Amino acid sequence: MAFWRRNTYVEKERHVKANARDYNDKFAYTNNHIKTSKYNIFTFLPINLFEQFQRVANAYFLVLLILQLIPEISSLSWFTTIVPLVLVLVITAVKDATDDYVSSIIHLLYLLQNEKWMNICVGDIIKLENNQFVAADILLLSSSEPYGLCYIETAELDGETNLKVRQALTVTSDLGDISKLMDFDGEVICEPPNNKLDKFTGTLCWRDNKYPLDNEKMLLRGCVLRNTEWCFGMVIFAGLQTKLMQNCGRTKFKRTNLDKLMNTLVLWVSLLLLLVHLALCTNQIGSNFQVFLPWNEFQRNAVFSGFLTFWSYIIILNTVVPISLYVSVEVLRLGHSYFINWDRKMYNNRTNTAAQARTTTLNEELGQVEFVFSDKTGTLTQNIMVFSKCSINGQTYGMEKFKFYDSSLVDAIKLEDTAVQEFFRLLALCHTVMPEEKSEGHLVYQAQSPDEGALVTAARNFGFVFRARTPETITLCEMGRSVTYKLLAILDFNNVRKRMSVIVKNPQGHIKLYSKGADTIIFERLDPSSDDLMYTTSEHLSEFAGEGLRTLALAYKDLDEDYFDVWMKKLLFASTVIENREDQLAVLYEELEQGLKLLGATAIEDKLQEGVPETIACLNLADIKIWVLTGDKLETAMNIGYSCNMLNAKEHILGLSRVTSAAGDVEKTDVFADDSVFEETIIAEYALVINGHSLAHALEPQLEHTLLDLACLCKTVICCRVTPMQKAQVVELVKRHRRAITLAIGDGANDVSMIKTAHIGVGISGQEGMQAVLASDYSFAQFRFLQRLLLVHGRWSYFRMCNFLCYFFYKNFAFTLVHFWYGFFCGFSAQTVYDQWFITLFNIVYTSLPVLAMGLFDQNSLRYPSLYKPGQQNLLFNKHQFFLYTLQGMATSFLLFFIPYGAFSEMVKEDGTHFSDQQTFAVTIATSLVIVVSVQIGLVTHYWTAVNHLFIWGSLIVYFAILFAMQSDGTARNCLSEKSVWLIILLTTVVCVVPGLAVSFLRVDLFPTLRDKVLYNNPDTYRKQCLLRRTSSRRSAYAFSHQQGYGELITSGKNMRMSTVSSAHCPERMPHSSSWIENMLKRNNEVSCISDESTEASENSKRHTEIPKQQCTE
Repeated sequence: MAFWRRNTYVEKERHVKANARDYNDKFAYTNNHIKTSKYNIFTFLPINLFEQFQRVANAYFLVLLILQLIPEISSLSWFTTIVPLVLVLVITAVKDATDDYVSSIIHLLYLLQNEKWMNICVGDIIKLENNQFVAADILLLSSSEPYGLCYIETAELDGETNLKVRQALTVTSDLGDISKLMDFDGEVICEPPNNKLDKFTGTLCWRDNKYPLDNEKMLLRGCVLRNTEWCFGMVIFAGLQTKLMQNCGRTKFKRTNLDKLMNTLVLWVSLLLLLVHLALCTNQIGSNFQVFLPWNEFQRNAVFSGFLTFWSYIIILNTVVPISLYVSVEVLRLGHSYFINWDRKMYNNRTNTAAQARTTTLNEELGQVEFVFSDKTGTLTQNIMVFSKCSINGQTYGMEKFKFYDSSLVDAIKLEDTAVQEFFRLLALCHTVMPEEKSEGHLVYQAQSPDEGALVTAARNFGFVFRARTPETITLCEMGRSVTYKLLAILDFNNVRKRMSVIVKNPQGHIKLYSKGADTIIFERLDPSSDDLMYTTSEHLSEFAGEGLRTLALAYKDLDEDYFDVWMKKLLFASTVIENREDQLAVLYEELEQGLKLLGATAIEDKLQEGVPETIACLNLADIKIWVLTGDKLETAMNIGYSCNMLNAKEHILGLSRVTSAAGDVEKTDVFADDSVFEETIIAEYALVINGHSLAHALEPQLEHTLLDLACLCKTVICCRVTPMQKAQVVELVKRHRRAITLAIGDGANDVSMIKTAHIGVGISGQEGMQAVLASDYSFAQFRFLQRLLLVHGRWSYFRMCNFLCYFFYKNFAFTLVHFWYGFFCGFSAQTVYDQWFITLFNIVYTSLPVLAMGLFDQNSLRYPSLYKPGQQNLLFNKHQFFLYTLQGMATSFLLFFIPYGAFSEMVKEDGTHFSDQQTFAVTIATSLVIVVSVQIGLVTHYWTAVNHLFIWGSLIVYFAILFAMQSDGTARNCLSEKSVWLIILLTTVVCVVPGLAVSFLRVDLFPTLRDKVLYNNPDTYRKQCLLRRTSSRRSAYAFSHQQGYGELITSGKNMRMSTVSSAHCPERMPHSSSWIENMLKRNNEVSCISDESTEASENSKRHTEIPKQQCTE
């Protein structure tokens, strides 16, 4: 087969054989090596030069350099172009190489402890230990847990921090010995590599049998092994073919809109100069100047003479777009990046993390962002659930801040209040939490969700400590006494029931059902005797919901033993039927969960990161739209939306949950409102909530425009249950059709794809590893720093860069076009007005530092977030602004030339002689030019610093010093000693500056910009404060695990170890010791789910994500 066709093979089915590298090598599967750098030692020079010469200006200056090497057409030395060009190329190349090298070094340090990952191949069997990242996509073979179970955390894949269970095939679950694993020769036939995180289809062929494989048997790269001592797995996909890497988009070369505009403007300027050159080279006036400028023989040919003149003027007039412009732009961007790195207000003391600008090319684009796409878990939230408030028997506790040393609640426990004790007993019994006693008195709870962990921890902190469980029992320490309950049944949670219940028998022989769930579900099943309490509790729940808390209602029921025995027989029968088993079980559960007695309600705060509501409120004032793209559940995502002020009670929430096909209609399911979004967009606020399944159909070509139009009509957009690739597709949709600047922010590997796709990618160095940071353009420790990144650094970078570019084009048109006017008086001989040294130093020395000072230190007001809008609308530098400043520069050049020209024709020196020499004329124009552009930069500077004064006055001093030093023949001294010359300079300066100043004053009154309106006309109208909280009358989402629970797994005993029972001891204390209660309560300051930073985890792997675990010190 020809070499150019070797990579055309498309894998349709994968065959992987265990412990058989020779067999697997035949298929040329990808190894586990992942390249993270853009360049290597061989590709750096060609790739970097290719990227740099994509700038039209660099290619333009290369052509000029070639022209200047031809002596017949060049009146300037070649070094005036080659030195700046090489300087620009070298500085940019060094910057790019440094950025890429630092990034690759960070990756190297990040993967140092896992350096053998790259040696893993498809078909290898590898061992993973607790708290380690999964190295590749592997088929689980066996583990330290019973029945081949293992627990994983998938935060880097879908943003969920709750533990998930994976179970090996029964036939491989006993392969725990190395010898058995070495003899394992099974072959897996499965699907080819793809990006579907929730699906896997395959078959294991071993010992003449076939065993079906699905996603529940797979551990994907990016997962973290939790609560499992070890496991063995067989590598199915490695490296770039893993599902995680299939969801990561390719690294793209990002260029700002200003860069693209500059390319267009350079082409425009080149076209303008081309027309000027044609006009100059075709003019025959030069024939009248042969007395002073005799023609050579070859110049007598008009066509050839015009051809030479054309290229000569191209060289002379090239300073309209000098190469120093690009040197200055790179310096400004570098300075703006250092300002971000040095900003102490973006430094996080707790994690010792400073903000980092990982690129220097996108700073001004931070001031033009219209859409922010944010992850939820770890970006908006801390992944920490805090038990904040509760309502027990009609009494609320923790109204200010629920610290568990609540005197009234402690008193109720001391007095053995029945309702209070039943409340916390329910929290300690009704759950699927697994306890683990790591050391004496150090109890850690492994919860399926952080919510459950917070509830069990709350019970523990009030004296009802969950100590141990077996498939048949649950052991508590109630007020210092050990009590063992017989576990009779678990009525597990699912998305339809929205509740879970347990049935237990206490030591006295009483059978009780304890239930917790969504308040609307529980209230429907209450006994009429609880009606009054239900109304009171409902009011409390509304208060809790108004603060964005996650709520649960708690209830119980006493069961008659005979009735329960009959019901249990029905349950056992229903559990064994083949058809409609789930439906029959649901009917039995519903039968038992009736006539409940209400105990109260809990309120859990899904702790947001510090300053999230305030940040979102301020970004909204700046007209920045924030879309949340999360892999988490619908209820959780909406609850966070209410907590961080993205959703409120006044908004109509439009839910898209059943988008069936691209050809059919979009079926809109508005769960919370009956109004039409299209009819009421003008008078009402809408929020769009869509799940991943519907989004997959809505992103099809036939529907994507409808989706985008609908989403842009809504104030808030929340996409839940989306895959990493769908996140990138949403960002790409907005980029492609709205042509708006997009920013994506996240902290996990599941956010890498959208971070790479957006114009600007921001990584948060949080709990979900460093993948997002390594793929980002900017990084910091907390979401609240995004406000300062955009509204301070972004706005100022855009503001400074635009003012810099406007002024730079103005001064260079004023400087260069003087040669155009001079051409009419020098026979179009391509002679220059200025001295050659002045041409060389004008942009490098005389005017470079003042404009750099303005570009680095200029500021405008930070009090008004609305001043961010001009950047979004691209108002400060665009084609219209460029045209105006070009006209101003042309007018200035006209005045600079003709005012001295007219004055010199009429004036005489003090001794009566005329100003007849060209050098005096050149010095007068040059001095006028330097003073005019210095005054002009003073007028456009909004914020003066000592540096501005130093550079402006210093540049003037340097100009005169060099002028007198370079012209040692006394021309400058003789010229500037004449009072009339200074009068000409003064007149020229006033005439050049005053018209622009007058226009600026008139524009503020006649055509005010947004900035003028804010700062001068009516500032009070725009002085809005960021809202801290929005109250909501909508019932907040219930705090619960929103997936199928572990009830069946617990009652089957498959996840139990024999050693677990031995930990069910309780310290010997007085049964009713009040001091014991108070001492225990005072040892903590709030009921929360506290992260346990395991030292073992940090030793095993620095690349880990901590799951919130509950600690108990007895």
